[in-house]
Amino acid sequence: MIRLTRHLRSVKERVLVDLDLPAHEYDTLHALAGRRGRAAPSDLAADLAMAPASITARVDALLRRGFVRRIPSTVDRRRVDVELTEAGQAAWRGAMEVQGAEEHRLLGALTATERRHLSDLLRRVLLVAEQPQAD
Repeated sequence: MIRLTRHLRSVKERVLVDLDLPAHEYDTLHALAGRRGRAAPSDLAADLAMAPASITARVDALLRRGFVRRIPSTVDRRRVDVELTEAGQAAWRGAMEVQGAEEHRLLGALTATERRHLSDLLRRVLLVAEQPQAD
């Protein structure tokens, strides 16, 4: 599992270098995409396990690259949300497509039944991993 994780991480790192997309920018775009392309900075900070003040620098960098824009909140007029632009969505999707293609290539070594079985087994292992350990 460690070797597979290392391989996928290496692919991700190469993709991000090829796309001139630093990992922290990709992570922020990914968090935004996971929130349907729009979020409050405090929500992004929570998703990324960062201090809310730290998210400002990330948003500023993405703003300069044209990947996000700040827009008034629809729920609180004192708040400003962050929204993915078409360029930001394209950058995120470009990275996701290459990573996804590699995952499909690797899992292509298995039949559909084997992939389903692997998924079931990994889900069972993950459920145990997520439970608190007994002392």
